[in-house]
Amino acid sequence: MASPSLGVLTALSARVGNLTFGGGDPTMAAFQQEFVFRRKWLTREEYGLIFGLARVTPGTNLLAFCAGVGWRLLGWPGALAAVAAVTLPSAVLVVWLTFAYGELRSNLLAMAAIGGTLAAAAGLMAAGAFQLVRPHLRSRAWIRALCISGGAVLLARVFALQPIVVLGLAALVGLLWRGPEAGR
Repeated sequence: MASPSLGVLTALSARVGNLTFGGGDPTMAAFQQEFVFRRKWLTREEYGLIFGLARVTPGTNLLAFCAGVGWRLLGWPGALAAVAAVTLPSAVLVVWLTFAYGELRSNLLAMAAIGGTLAAAAGLMAAGAFQLVRPHLRSRAWIRALCISGGAVLLARVFALQPIVVLGLAALVGLLWRGPEAGR
């Protein structure tokens, strides 16, 4: 198996890590396609080992994966380059957006655009949640889901409980109040 140059590994990590949409799983699949099947820099076993180790590390699994692949291919320079390639573009974008927001927060047109973006994001999140709930609407499972999620909102907003406490209580209620799908 050939090893990549530091520049090629960095460019590939930046492209896949920053331009793959859908979260960690599609990004990991794109990395597998590139590293294992297309470029043959890793065997399936090496990819699986690095992927598995990255999944059990605390923090962002994608960064642990990039560090592992970079280390396997090029040692410390590869690990640092792969992690930097995946993180620096978004970090620079966040800093720039924060600065831009500070400069534009008194501009009514800019604030209207940000408000529209937030509304669209909330709508997309609601649509995604509906897509997850829709298969259960024909059964009575939606009542359980509505009660648990409504209770979570109540605990977070009215009683100001920390998110980890709300998640723990929701998990406990879900465990104790098993719906008809629990037997499947």
